[in-house]
Amino acid sequence: MPQRGRPGARGSAVVDFVLVLAVLIPIVLGILQVALVLLVRNTLAAAASEGARYAATADRSPGDGVAVTRRQIDGAISGRFARDVSARRVLIAGAPAIEITVRASVPALGLGGPSIDLEVSGRAIEEDP
Repeated sequence: MPQRGRPGARGSAVVDFVLVLAVLIPIVLGILQVALVLLVRNTLAAAASEGARYAATADRSPGDGVAVTRRQIDGAISGRFARDVSARRVLIAGAPAIEITVRASVPALGLGGPSIDLEVSGRAIEEDP
C-alpha cells in the first residue's frame, strides 16, 4: 500500500486537531458565557420594567409590582434570579414614580463557580388615581 504525504508526518493531523481545539474551546465557552449573561440581564430588565409599569397603575402598590416581577423572572429563566427584588417610590422629573430593582448573580456558564453580579432596574411614572 503506497504511503501518502511526507514520510514521518504520520499522526500530525491529530496533533493539529488538538492544537486547534485548545484555542477554540475557550473561545466558544467565552461566547456562551457572554450570551448567558446578556440573556439574564435582558430578562431581568424587562421583568423589572414590567413590574414597575404594573405597580404604577392606579389601585396598585409597589408590592404588586415586586410580585409581578418575580413571577415573570420565574417563568422566563429561573426563580433563583428573583430572590432580591425591591421596590421604592422615586421622582422622575418631579413626577412620582415607582422603581423596581433586581439584583442577581449569574454563575459561570450556569454551572456554579465564580459569578457575575447584576443589578437592573425599571421605572414607571405613577398614574393619577
